[in-house]
Amino acid sequence: MSRFKNKEKRTVPQPPSGSLSDIVFMLLFFFMVTTTMRETENKVVVRLPEASEIAKLERKDLSSYINIGTPIRSLQGQYGNDSRIQLNDSFKTVNEIRDFIAAERDAMSEADRSFMTVVIKADESTRMGIVTDVKQELRKCSALKIMYTARKPADE
Repeated sequence: MSRFKNKEKRTVPQPPSGSLSDIVFMLLFFFMVTTTMRETENKVVVRLPEASEIAKLERKDLSSYINIGTPIRSLQGQYGNDSRIQLNDSFKTVNEIRDFIAAERDAMSEADRSFMTVVIKADESTRMGIVTDVKQELRKCSALKIMYTARKPADE
């Protein structure tokens, strides 16, 4: 005959929580190390124009950004309402683009310099004369790979 056991209420053991804090801190440390913060602060308002064809930038680490637009509201008293050129974190003139491109090239490795792309983020209401002046200055300093930032049309 079989032996009958007492039908005591069995409890499920709790998972060990001693290593839980280690796992949480490892995840926290991982995300702190791998997250990149925004390097520059936008000081111009840029509403991107619509484009019919859009291609994604393959290597963003090889791109240098030139923002063109009206200054943000808090800086309009100092800089006015006209379109301005922002390189990194400051407003510059067209003549200072050469120094900016030279500094960006120096920061890259020798092998990556030929793949450098200049990305122009221009507001849709910016006069084309400013964009043309920027393009002419980029041509003078042999930065010939230019990409314009745009947004997808709203109907898609």
